[in-house]
Order: sequence, then structure tokens, then C-alpha cells
Amino acid sequence: MKIAVAGAGYVGLVTAVVFADLGNEVICVDVDPAKVDAINKGKSPIYEPGVDELLQRNLEEGRLCATTDLVYATRESEVIFICVGTPPTETGEPDLRHVDEVAATIGRALNGYKIIVNKSTVPVGTGDRVRRIIEQHRVEPHEFDVVSNPEFLREGSAVHDTLNPDRIVIGADNPRAAMKIVELYAPLERPMLITNLATAEIIKYASNTFLALKISFINAIADLCERVGADVVQVAKAMGYDQRIGHAFLQAGLGFGGSCFPKDVQAFAHTMQRYGLDPSLFQQILAINEARPAQFVARIRERLGDLQGKVVGILGLSFKPNTDDIREARSLEVIRLLLQAGATVKAYDPVAMPRVRAIYPEVIYCRNAYEVAEGADALALVTEWNEFRQLNFERIRDLMRQPNLFDGRNLYDPQRMRKLGFYYYGVGRSADSNEFRGVL
Repeated sequence: MKIAVAGAGYVGLVTAVVFADLGNEVICVDVDPAKVDAINKGKSPIYEPGVDELLQRNLEEGRLCATTDLVYATRESEVIFICVGTPPTETGEPDLRHVDEVAATIGRALNGYKIIVNKSTVPVGTGDRVRRIIEQHRVEPHEFDVVSNPEFLREGSAVHDTLNPDRIVIGADNPRAAMKIVELYAPLERPMLITNLATAEIIKYASNTFLALKISFINAIADLCERVGADVVQVAKAMGYDQRIGHAFLQAGLGFGGSCFPKDVQAFAHTMQRYGLDPSLFQQILAINEARPAQFVARIRERLGDLQGKVVGILGLSFKPNTDDIREARSLEVIRLLLQAGATVKAYDPVAMPRVRAIYPEVIYCRNAYEVAEGADALALVTEWNEFRQLNFERIRDLMRQPNLFDGRNLYDPQRMRKLGFYYYGVGRSADSNEFRGVL
């Protein structure tokens, strides 16, 4: 099948390379000439495990190319995926300018029947909006259909998620278009759900909002655990064994960041308001999440006192492991608060340091975790990269000026850290929690 993908970000580029690897002819389109040039040279403009290999292989085999010319790509393709960004506006509603621009260009370029697939995260009603824009701009009355095909990718495992989705949602009002997209995804042999446009658009927001709800819920429980001497890790583990609840997204800590959850929950709250419904549940999800970094820094202040002149080391800067994405990263707010309080901040992240350096040049960026620990009054784990799991904590302790460990992701065992001589703080983990615990 001949496919065009408008947008070469995380979703667009991963979509393009995976469909090419499944045997389709794919044209990847982006407005940034530098990004297009990098793709055509086999250099991924994003950090995402597995993308480089797929990109290079499909370029060499002639199934993939990149261009800035969306008109050309539209005319050469049967299916056009819209994968452009929909960042929040000042009010928190999604900015659909890029979607509108792509739709208008597609309208002008129509030279036969096309299926336009919206993969960008957009509010309900956007499919109808895209249809109207295309109708307004088409020069000749060629037929087309609009489909909603939301993505459910996790940065850091986007290639795996694209090849092994839990479900594939196809929202279409024309069975002809739906069956064409079913055919495209058939090689994956995964469950497919065919709905109308509005249902598919709501599924995406409802899914992300529910996952964000689980994170904020367990963080609210973590606050209670700290007050009463309970351990939120054990609470979450027990809850997760209930099949109606499950273990996923019940990890207490610094909360969620990234390009999806914060803006999607905010957008869903605005959608509820637009249709005269109560948005307070969704607003509270965000309020709990936004409070996490300040609460974390407050624990550091309680331990160290005045932070003026103190040295605090940060382990992990990206919003999650296996990505260099720092959008809504918890590290940014933690660093801001520490610097504001007069602390000297040292930091290390395997891939995200250049991005954070552009925002906070005053931070001391280090080569590894041990360099961060050297001379530090406190060490704060913010992003749970795998390389932080098996650190030599005897060495870490000896390098630090004061052995204070603040675990923002509950990665470490509290009893072990205390036996090694650390003051240990974990989110929702009482300092005097019982050593006798586990599953029999």
C-alpha cells in the first residue's frame, strides 16, 4: 500500500518506519528540512530504541523516503496519516493549527479517492472538522474518507508498541475506509475495534486520562501512608493483585510528565466543560500531579534545612527512562525549586542532558552517577533509568558529604539503604515500616 505520513515526530516517524517494514511504500513528510534531510540520510531525529535500525533498513530497500512536499506525498499515496503535534494552548485546549494546515493542503492536493487517517491526539469532533476543511479546499470533487486511528505508544518502547498493540482502534463512518485500514494492520494480527469517528476520538482521551487517574490516585494514597506509617509500595502491590485493578500505573512517586498525559487530561477537562459536564475529577488529577515535585523538594528541605550552599545531585532528567524527551519532566520543576532555594545542583542523565542544559545552564552536568554523588549533601532519584538500579551504594555513600538519599520513584529497598548508612526517603514509604514483608 502507498502511504504518506504527515509529521515526523515520535508518532509519525515510528508509524512510518513500521509500516515501511511491513512492506508498504511510505513517504514521510515534515515541514523541517533539517529533519527531512536527517531521515533521508538514515539518522533518526528522535531518540527512540529500534527506530534507527528500521529507518536505515527501509531506506536501503527503497520503501521509505522523506520530503517537505505534502502535496506530492498526498498525490502519490492512497492513505495519508496525520501525525502532527497538538500542543496545549494557553487555556489548555489542544492547538489544532497543524492539523488544520495539513487538512487544507490535502484538500488542495486531492487527485483521486484518498483515506485521511487522523493519528494525532485530538478532541472529539476533529474528524468532522478535518472533513469540512478538506471539502472547503479541494479543487476537484474527488471523494475521500476521514478515519480516526488513535495511537497508544509509550515513548521508550514505541516500536514494540506499534508492532504489538493491545488493540487497534479504527473509527470510520464509511465501511469502505474502515476495511482498507483493517487490511493495512492485518499483518500485525492484533485485536481490532471498529467504531464511528466520535467513539474512536473519545477512546484515546479516556484511556490516557484513566491511566493518569491511577497515578494520581496512588500518589494521594502515598501521602496518607507517610502520615500514618504505612508503605505505599505494599498497598499498591496488594491492590494490583485484584484483577479488576491490576498493577500497571500504580507506582507512587513524582507523578507523570511527557507530551501526553498532562495535555490529554487538561484537554479532556475542557471537552467536558464544552459539553456542559463537570470537569472537576480531571482537574483534580492534574492538581495532585502538579504538587508532587514541590512536596519532594519539601522533604529535602526538611532534612537539610536551609538549602543555601547545599549540593543536591539529580539522577535522571528525562520524563521517563529510554527517551530524551523532557516535556513536562518532573526534573525541570525539581531543579527550578532547588535553584530558587539557593542549592547547587549537579545532574546526570544518559541522554537528556543537552536538552536540560539549554534550560538550566547553571546546573553542573556530570559523566555518571558517582560524579553526581561526589560532595553532595543529598542525592535525588528522579528518573528510574536501568543503570541506576545496580549502583555501588557503598561507593556512593563514601563520595557524598552527607549520605541522604531521596528516592522519587521508589526504586530502592529502604531497609537496605538504611543498613548501608543512608538517610532514605521514598514516596509514601514510612521511615519505620516493618522489615517483615513480602508474598508467601
